[in-house]
Amino acid sequence: MTKTTKTTKNENENENENENAAQTADARAHHADAGGITLVIGGTGKTGRKVAERLTAQGRPVRVGSRRGEPAFDWNDSATWLRALEGVDRVYVTYYPDLAFPGAAVQVTAFAEVAVAAGARRLVLLSGRGEEAARISEEGLKASGADWTIVRSSWFNQNFDQSFFLDSVRTGEIVLPTADAVEAFVDTADIADVVVAALTDDRHIGRTYELSGPRLLGFEDVAAELSKVTGREITYAPIPMEDYRAVLRENGLPEEFAELFTLILDGRNAHLVNGVEEVLGRPPRDFADFAREAAATGVWDVRAV
Repeated sequence: MTKTTKTTKNENENENENENAAQTADARAHHADAGGITLVIGGTGKTGRKVAERLTAQGRPVRVGSRRGEPAFDWNDSATWLRALEGVDRVYVTYYPDLAFPGAAVQVTAFAEVAVAAGARRLVLLSGRGEEAARISEEGLKASGADWTIVRSSWFNQNFDQSFFLDSVRTGEIVLPTADAVEAFVDTADIADVVVAALTDDRHIGRTYELSGPRLLGFEDVAAELSKVTGREITYAPIPMEDYRAVLRENGLPEEFAELFTLILDGRNAHLVNGVEEVLGRPPRDFADFAREAAATGVWDVRAV
């Protein structure tokens, strides 16, 4: 190797090092510092718990917003909002039971205004794909003057091992008014990673991201995947909407939950979106991977009922 070649190589290495250093400095400039507290509303829920864990792992101060939190946060008691916002500079906003429910937009809009006035500039809202009623909440949050990001999600994989469909999987029959509709189920780990990026990186301010998993699944497909990993036959039984409303009433649940099924029945979400890859630079997690890992925990074992 000649001296000229060696010199050129060293110069290229130096240029690469300088370029990498510049890129690193640029990336750091885009990231918000960890000074203030992040309020995670619903911080014990499916996505909120994972967001709180990830932020804590990064060394960022976190406050869990819940009725049992300290201080308490209650969507239905605006007197709790200011105390929960003390010292907070960013908020992950989730609303229970759903942004499409009556009254949600009024509360979310009012909270956003209070949060910005209290010094919380960065607001990241979890919304739903195809939920027209949720758009009112989105617009209310945007109008607050916050540095906002909207994250619109498909149905969660974790609906099958936490709350909604857990008992159905355990008993071996998923009974829903969804006919042969399909959904692009997304994993809450992917949602949490996107939310953390939106909370901590200025490049996501003013952006709306739609998230889905990597493939469309009907509920028969879901039942087949769950049968594989549990070693039991799990079936899907479609029922009329009115029958499902009766089931909700019998179990003391809001009938408005039935309306959410219209979001997949009319096909509006029967396509994939690339929000996970756009934000994280990697593909979303597949339902089969989720099912395999969930089954290994024993959550669907019949003896666990």
